[in-house]
Amino acid sequence: MSDEPVVDEPATGDSVADEAALPFFVYGTLRSGGHNHARHLAGRCADIRPAVLEGAALHDGPGFPWAVPDPAPGRRIVGELVTVRPGAYAGALADLDWLEECRADGTGLYVRRRVGVRTAAGETREAWVYLAGPTVAEELRARPALIVSGDWAER
Repeated sequence: MSDEPVVDEPATGDSVADEAALPFFVYGTLRSGGHNHARHLAGRCADIRPAVLEGAALHDGPGFPWAVPDPAPGRRIVGELVTVRPGAYAGALADLDWLEECRADGTGLYVRRRVGVRTAAGETREAWVYLAGPTVAEELRARPALIVSGDWAER
């Protein structure tokens, strides 16, 4: 897998029916054991497995982390690949977009992107990830708050 994440166009569908039912790569408070996992994903998951997003850097935020694409060698984010049960997918997607203040026009606090992540078994899987929105990403590039380990749980 290359050092840069596979990033497609932003998610811009007007309804969750327009979106691909991909798993989610989560790296902060949405990881199992995190308070937002309990609120938004608990009881909806069919599978949770360790995964890594290459070509991105993790930054410390006000009680939650930010992910920013970063081509520097060795940059990666440790997280989990969460597969949501089909019957719960539309609700989970809507809840996560709301939580992350993800807007269809790409101006939100976070933007949802389709990326390739590597599982612990070494396979590459396509997933949705919430990256810092454009304003936040610009601020973090100017004044980084890098979590060198790339792991929110070990910051």
